[in-house]
Amino acid sequence: MILIADSGSTKTDWTFVDDGAVVKRVSTQGINPVHQSREFILDGVLKSELMPQVHEEQSCSHIYFYGAGCVGRWTESVRSALAEVFPQTADISVESDLLGAARAVCGRQEGMAAILGTGANSCLYDGREIVANVPPMGYILGDEGSGAVLGRMFLNAIFKGGLPQAMRDDYLSWAGLSYADVIEKVYRQPLANRYLASISKYIYNHLDVSGLRELVKENFRNFFANNVARYNRPDLPLGAVGSVAYVYRELLSEVAAEEGYELTQVYQSPMEGLIKYHSEETKSQ
Repeated sequence: MILIADSGSTKTDWTFVDDGAVVKRVSTQGINPVHQSREFILDGVLKSELMPQVHEEQSCSHIYFYGAGCVGRWTESVRSALAEVFPQTADISVESDLLGAARAVCGRQEGMAAILGTGANSCLYDGREIVANVPPMGYILGDEGSGAVLGRMFLNAIFKGGLPQAMRDDYLSWAGLSYADVIEKVYRQPLANRYLASISKYIYNHLDVSGLRELVKENFRNFFANNVARYNRPDLPLGAVGSVAYVYRELLSEVAAEEGYELTQVYQSPMEGLIKYHSEETKSQ
């Protein structure tokens, strides 16, 4: 039995797998060691939310945890907390969500991988590890291709005349907001990136408006120009995970082809690819 976890700051998906077959799926709140203490991860998430749901599945030979913020010294608090609630598990691996994405979409083949959700990230992958990563820099300084940046571009367009005034009025009515409310959400309230990314729901439902289709494609073009192109490997396939990649996969594929890249795998979640990756690894051991 192995346990695979895919964790963002909002939600963690846990999947127990036995000989390639899914035994149980469990969800808890997200784990991010940059923002949460070891004590909170242990008591507030693992003991309070995860363990009451696992019971007989508790005995695992391996745990593979992929999460936001799981880099460098931050990984130890997650690993030690997992070791406390799974004391019989000797092999516990804690890695970044980006490596999880790369293993999910590329498997054991060389390639490029991207996360396109509320935020964005990308890497060059050698079939086992990340060998290059253009820093995403967040939605203010970077994160091209993300939902947050798409929302930012949309607001700029509706208020500065890049899209019809009727669309501005329709969006504000749909969201129940005024111009002042928008400014408040972006500049004064917490988690502005999540608000900006939430606008993607409106955009997706209005893709018949040519200006919006172009806005989405421009966001993806910027992602390729400022991130993927920096790896200088157009010969390699590109795979992507995340809500934005999945929902707009047709437009993402169009832009990839226009920019000279082959988009191969697109998953909303990396879990299915990770199940395949680690099940094959377990069988080969």
